[in-house]
Amino acid sequence: MAYSAQTNKAVLNRYMDLPLDSKVMCEYLWIDGTGEGVRSKCRTLDFEPKHPKECPIWNYDGSSTYQAEGSNSDMYLHPVAIFRDPFRKDPINWFFVKSYKLQQKPAETNRRKLCNEVMEQAKEKKPWFGIVQEYTLLDTDGHPFGWPKNGFPGPQGPYYCGVGANKVYGRDIIEAHYRSCLYAGVKIAGCNAEVMPAQWEFQVGPCEGIDMGDHLWVGRYLLHRVAEDFGVVVTLDPKPIEGDWNGAGAHCNYSTLPMREEGGIKYIEDAIEKLSKHHVRHIKAYDPKEGKDNERRLTGFHETSSIHDFSAGVANRGASIRIPRNVAEDKMGYLEDRRPSSNCDPYSVTEVIVRTTCLD
Repeated sequence: MAYSAQTNKAVLNRYMDLPLDSKVMCEYLWIDGTGEGVRSKCRTLDFEPKHPKECPIWNYDGSSTYQAEGSNSDMYLHPVAIFRDPFRKDPINWFFVKSYKLQQKPAETNRRKLCNEVMEQAKEKKPWFGIVQEYTLLDTDGHPFGWPKNGFPGPQGPYYCGVGANKVYGRDIIEAHYRSCLYAGVKIAGCNAEVMPAQWEFQVGPCEGIDMGDHLWVGRYLLHRVAEDFGVVVTLDPKPIEGDWNGAGAHCNYSTLPMREEGGIKYIEDAIEKLSKHHVRHIKAYDPKEGKDNERRLTGFHETSSIHDFSAGVANRGASIRIPRNVAEDKMGYLEDRRPSSNCDPYSVTEVIVRTTCLD
């Protein structure tokens, strides 16, 4: 039997209420060398920064985050966005940062820099994104949260958007995460229970340009932190349970200004045509292992397309690209790329979509 190293939060509260006077605790967040994990550490400031440029550049040990050798381990953190901290409350701030090996050389997993350059080139098109982040809750022993320890729950069917203790597991975590996102300033749009029991999703957006990656990464960090308080683990594995169970994706809704205006369906169809010619490029960009993780998920079953083929269709959740039915009827709106894996880097996803549809 696995035991959680959970502590008593009621004891912590007496310390969290202590006044800080003029001091501000600032948490620096960054993406580690796996391209999937978020790391953080805290720093005291004597002022409350209002803009990322006011925040000091800081450093960390890259040899402990899979990003550097011990003989040359210093990495630098450059703040790029500020969010409110729901765990320590005001006047606390979070910094979401990009990491550098040297002051001007981005780390290999700092894909924000290239993404930002592409978004700047396409800014007149006003690219909007919304990402549906699916994830699975696990016990600390790695077993799906709420599942029988010596068996399986009933087949998929009653769990999607379900209600009841025999259909959904971990709702307290989802509620706490939702409110934490709203407090922090993350553009969370909604949440719901997913098809596989113990699987959930939250939606972030609409976000323009580089904001999509910033807000989704902070939303993920919040999810891990909230689950930590409950003694539960979150996995973004795109196929956490083999067999007749749905995998987990990060479906990306995308539009440009011309797509959102009257007659935009023409521009949506043009974008789909361009996407069809670069399927392999996108598959490589849609998970951290350049398609190896998605290979387990994109089988053509369980509401997925085949990883080997490009397809598109109206209201078709088995296609690479879905055109929502209301978009087809209104002849304007957005498209949904269903290929990105749940553990994708949203900077890579949004960058390659804009590059293919707007710049190529």
